[in-house]
Amino acid sequence: MKFRAPASTNKKVVVQLMGQKTLKGYLNPAVLASAQKLDLLTTDGEHREIELDQVKCIYFVKEFQDAFEPERKSFLSRPKLDGLWVRLRFRDADELEGIVANDLLEMLNSGVQLTPPDLHGNALRLFIPRTALSELRVLGVVGVAKRAPKPARPAAESRQAELF
Repeated sequence: MKFRAPASTNKKVVVQLMGQKTLKGYLNPAVLASAQKLDLLTTDGEHREIELDQVKCIYFVKEFQDAFEPERKSFLSRPKLDGLWVRLRFRDADELEGIVANDLLEMLNSGVQLTPPDLHGNALRLFIPRTALSELRVLGVVGVAKRAPKPARPAAESRQAELF
């Protein structure tokens, strides 16, 4: 089982609520796996508690000033990143494609961590709570694990039996 060291710093996020309202601030990504409430440190320096079932998506962004939603919501061709290529359908009928880790233990958490199709956009990663989704469909597996090489046959000289 993989063990990831917890992130020790808060990351820049834009939290999109179900009513399309957005909040900008800082959030520790390590708490997302088991949280029912988010503790968002706003850009004004205030702590704000947000129920996870009110959240549509959390965008981990480079900068607050730039647009946080990806320009493209689907891949133009088969993606090259390793993982599962998925299509998410939100409760409000919005759709988004992305790459998630090919790890069932990570999928059993309270949400889905996703790499968006627009790799050069402002959003680096997305976290979508399970409560915001109505459907998650796997479109393909990308980057299949490589097989171990077969052992080489020993040469004729090395096949001689050891005497002692």
